[in-house]
Amino acid sequence: MEAYANALLFAIPIFMLLVLAEIFYGHLKGKQTYTFMDTISSLSSGLTNIIKDSLGLVLILVSYPYLKSELSFLIIESSIWVYLIAFICVDFSSYWNHRLNHKINFFWNQHIIHHSSEEFNLACALRQSISNLLGYTAIFLIPAAFLGIPQGVINVLAPLHLFGQFWYHTQHIGKLGFLEYIFVTPSQHRVHHAINPIYIDKNLSAIFCVWDRIFGTFQEELEEEPPIFGVLKPVKTWNPIIINFKHLWGLFLDAWRAKKWKDKFTLWLKPTGWRPEDVEKKYPSNIIKDVFVLKKYNTPSSKLLKFWALFQLISTNIMLFIFLLNFSEFYTTQKWLFSFLILLCVFSYTALMDGYNWALKFQYLINISGILFFLFPAYKEFYLNLSPLLYYFSITYFLISFIIVLFLGREKNNFLANAI
Repeated sequence: MEAYANALLFAIPIFMLLVLAEIFYGHLKGKQTYTFMDTISSLSSGLTNIIKDSLGLVLILVSYPYLKSELSFLIIESSIWVYLIAFICVDFSSYWNHRLNHKINFFWNQHIIHHSSEEFNLACALRQSISNLLGYTAIFLIPAAFLGIPQGVINVLAPLHLFGQFWYHTQHIGKLGFLEYIFVTPSQHRVHHAINPIYIDKNLSAIFCVWDRIFGTFQEELEEEPPIFGVLKPVKTWNPIIINFKHLWGLFLDAWRAKKWKDKFTLWLKPTGWRPEDVEKKYPSNIIKDVFVLKKYNTPSSKLLKFWALFQLISTNIMLFIFLLNFSEFYTTQKWLFSFLILLCVFSYTALMDGYNWALKFQYLINISGILFFLFPAYKEFYLNLSPLLYYFSITYFLISFIIVLFLGREKNNFLANAI
C-alpha cells in the first residue's frame, strides 16, 4: 500500500493539471465539456477512491498467487517479453471484469459511479468506485497463471494499465485512423459511456480494442447518432458516496419488496436492470425512455456556494496529499481515522451541493467537531506522530470552512431546495 501511495503522489498532480488543461482548451475552442458542480463531484469521487485503495479495502476470493501455484506450467524468464505478455493478459482480464460489471445486477453497483456523470471529460475518468470491495480480477488472469507470469510483474503493470485509460475520456479528439483497429480511442470510449440504445454496453475493452471485435461488443461512433452520456436510471446527486451505494440500496429494496423468495435471491445475479415483475409493477423504474430529451441533473447554487465547494475540493485534496506523503509514518488506527475524516468531509460538502435541507446543519456539526477534535485531543495516540503540517492545515481548514458556512446560512434559501 505504501508503494501505491507513493505512485499517487506523482499521479494526482498530473491528473489535476490535465483536467485544468482540458477546461482551458475547451474555453479557447468554444466547446466546454465541463460544468462546475459535475466537475467537483467527479474529482471528489477520485479522492474517495484513492483513500479506499490506499487502505487496501478489498476481499480477494481467489488470489493470483494461488492460481499461479496451481496452474502454471511455464516459467518465463524476466524480460521485456514477460511484461508485454503480462500486459496483454491484464488487458484481457480487464475486458471480462468490465463486461461482468455491465451485465450483472450486483456488480453494476461497483461500476455505476464511473458512468454516473452526464458529461464526458477527463474528470469523469476519475469517477472510480469505493464499493468494489469484492476482488475477482484474478479469476480472469488464468492465462497469466498458466504462463507463470510473476505476481510482481502484475503488480507493476496493474496501476499503469489503469492510468493508461485516463487519456481517452475526452470529446476533443476525433477518430484516429488505423489506430481505431488496435487501441481503445476517445471515439470508441464515448460510445461506451453513451446511453443511446445502439451504444449500450458496447466497447468494453480498456487498452486494446481487439477484445470487443472478437467477442462481439464493438460499436463504432456514428455521426448521425451523437452520444448522450450518463446512466439510464440517473443518480440525481453530486455525492459520490451516495452514488457508490445507490444501486445496491435499490437491489436491497427490491429483494425486500419481492413476494417470491426465488426473486429475492436471484435478482442479485440477474442481468443489470432486471427487477421482479411484481416490484416493477408497484414501484416503476425511472428509466429514461428517450435519451434525446434528457434533462441533466442540476441544482440551485450561488457564487458563494461554488466558491465554498471549490475550497472544499482543494482543501480535502491537500489533506489527502499530505496524508499520502506521510502514509508510511502513520499507525493503522491513524490511517483509518484520518481516512474516515476526509470521507466524512466529502460526504458533507457534496450533500450541501445537492441542496439537502439537513446538509447545512450537518456542516456546522462537522466543522465544530473537527475543530474540537484537533484542539482538544480525546484520543492522544492519534497525535503521537502526526505530521505538524497535516495537524495545522486541518485545524485551519475546519476554521475557514466554519466561517464560510456561517455566511452560507444567510443565503440558504438560494440553494437548499431538496426536502430530503
